[in-house]
Amino acid sequence: MQLRYSPYDFDVHNDPYPYYATLREQAPVFRNDSDDFWALSRHADVLAALRDADRFSSANGLRMEPAFWGPQAERFFSFVAMDPPKHTRLRGLVTRAFTQHRVRSLEPRLRAIAHTLLQPLLERGSFDLMGDFAGPFPTEVISELVGVPAADRDMVRKLGMEIMYTEEESTDLRPEAMRAIGALVGYYTELTIERSNKRGDDLLSGLLDAADGEDRLSPEEIVGVLILLVGAGIETTMLTFGNLWHAGAMHPRQRRKAFDGRIDDWIAESMRYDPSNQTVLRTTTEELELHGVRIPAGARMLLIAGSANRDPEVFENPDTFDLDRDTSATVTFGSGRHHCLGSNLALLELRIALQEIVAAVADYEVDTERLRRIHSSNNRGFASLPTTVMTR
Repeated sequence: MQLRYSPYDFDVHNDPYPYYATLREQAPVFRNDSDDFWALSRHADVLAALRDADRFSSANGLRMEPAFWGPQAERFFSFVAMDPPKHTRLRGLVTRAFTQHRVRSLEPRLRAIAHTLLQPLLERGSFDLMGDFAGPFPTEVISELVGVPAADRDMVRKLGMEIMYTEEESTDLRPEAMRAIGALVGYYTELTIERSNKRGDDLLSGLLDAADGEDRLSPEEIVGVLILLVGAGIETTMLTFGNLWHAGAMHPRQRRKAFDGRIDDWIAESMRYDPSNQTVLRTTTEELELHGVRIPAGARMLLIAGSANRDPEVFENPDTFDLDRDTSATVTFGSGRHHCLGSNLALLELRIALQEIVAAVADYEVDTERLRRIHSSNNRGFASLPTTVMTR
């Protein structure tokens, strides 16, 4: 394959993995002049950069689009687009509210939400997994976690889905999505003011109460965290669910293992094999030399997690979907100080949803002629996955 790569390329969106293999073999430090970025594709290099926050800064954000890139990135990505000491302070306060106890206590409600959403779909037998379940489920879960009143959840769900990527012929954030972000900022600001006067047993109340001595989160910081949850807590989980569903459909022997009780292995291998977050951006803080290539300070450095997860130096037969493999070296949730804070919630959501499905479904198939992919510079997944289930 010719040595070229751009995360904006629709051919890459359709199947990025041959491109990644070429990069790993021929250009482990790749330069794209037209889009102005460098890229790392080998597992060792990606992992090292993720763990080296001093030389690979997050302060300009995670994505290259002009709306997201630069000092304003923290408006969209909160502490994920910060370096110490700002990152240390804000993540530390959020961690005090986003506890494992709070996540585990959600399990009964998560199971009830999944069951309620699935019942009419199972009765129909055929449905669009993305629009009918993979999107609505995590949207409802985040509303439950945050403490969005029941009367507001349809509105929040519609705004959240408006922000999600579609299959339109562009990677740009649509004007409708920008308006939806603005509406959510307004809504969460009002909800934060309301909750400051009357606490509940929810994450928003926890964020209001989180303190380190006299230091507390400001209302603006709290709203920033809630907006982050739309992308990190809804979109990523939605796309991950679709990718693992598709991987299972394409690999019937492995699907059978999953349905026979190996749901956790299905999730772990899917997140290695075809992760929803393919890339993450960093900015170099000093001049570097890697593999004989000199990289200037201030360079945009794309860390290709999707390629690292297919590196044959780490994973034997990496292009094979295999529930028996050791997936512990995957970098899907990041590493170092920016390791995904919500990883346990995401895994719990996926596990509960799949348990509910497998309990009621004997098998399923996906209509590969009608499925549609999203177009995104950093995410990979489906806009639509037409599905037919065979119930037990």
